Amino acid sequence: MAVHFLLSAQARTLSLKEIYKGGEEAAYETFKSIRWAANEGHAVCPRCGSVESYEITTRRKFKCAGCGHQFSVTSGTIFASRKMAFVDLLAAICIFVNAVKGLSALQLSRDLDVQYKTAFVLSHKLREALAAEVAGHTLDGEVEIDGAYFGGYIRPANLKDDRIDRRLAQHQTGARRVVVALRQRQGRTLTFVRPTEAHGVEIAMQVVSRKSVIFADEAGHWDNLHEGWTTGRINHSEAYSQDGANTNQVESFFSRLRRMVTGQHHGVSPKYLHQYSAHAAWLEDHRRRSNGDNANAALANAMAHPVSRNWAGYWQRAQ
Repeated sequence: MAVHFLLSAQARTLSLKEIYKGGEEAAYETFKSIRWAANEGHAVCPRCGSVESYEITTRRKFKCAGCGHQFSVTSGTIFASRKMAFVDLLAAICIFVNAVKGLSALQLSRDLDVQYKTAFVLSHKLREALAAEVAGHTLDGEVEIDGAYFGGYIRPANLKDDRIDRRLAQHQTGARRVVVALRQRQGRTLTFVRPTEAHGVEIAMQVVSRKSVIFADEAGHWDNLHEGWTTGRINHSEAYSQDGANTNQVESFFSRLRRMVTGQHHGVSPKYLHQYSAHAAWLEDHRRRSNGDNANAALANAMAHPVSRNWAGYWQRAQ
């Protein structure tokens, strides 16, 4: 009997045992090989681009022979000013990509034996780097669009007489947001956080080719899609799919995101909901890739991403 890909050995190409067995030096070489892949792992000056440099082995730094600039393998990346060992950073990435429904900062802090603050910022830095993978990306072909609301839950009162209509605007907390997702069939998923689902039409105008076919449900605000695209609609009260019209793939993404938010994080601030949704989209898009390939891709994204303006010094600013 055929084995599902996710249960096969092909999907399991990296383990924590291998990372820690290799040790700090092997992890450091991995960072070098991915940071400077175009130069076969040899250092390239981030300031002038020179490939001529010599290594200061006592400090794991390099000095450019051209401009004299000193730099490390993580200089100018999202891991700049890191304090964690390279082997722990590599292990964190492995744990992060292995968690197919997301990972709480508390669990990561326990797995790595680091402070919660360290795990929290590291997780968000990785999410920021993963989101950058589709920055400026556009969709074509067959595209599905939908939205789902998150946050702003109002706990009902114990007594029936004290309960309010939580649907009314005056009873809302202001924390409720909608994640609008556009997913190209056999392609990428783009996510956006907006106040209402109706904003999805404006988003589609910016990121979806006019030659595409867009599939949506029967919500009234999607009627405006007919003005710009060939559109297929599906009435979910009658069927999940009919004559090729469905939103099953984008609903699959929302299923993963809901399990991430409710099962792992138990609640997400609207301020950072865009990062969690981008993380879920990345996991969904690469679910058919081995965990080793996903870890290498996540590390490559992190090493190509500049210093985070949102997360560098986050806790110092928060105090």
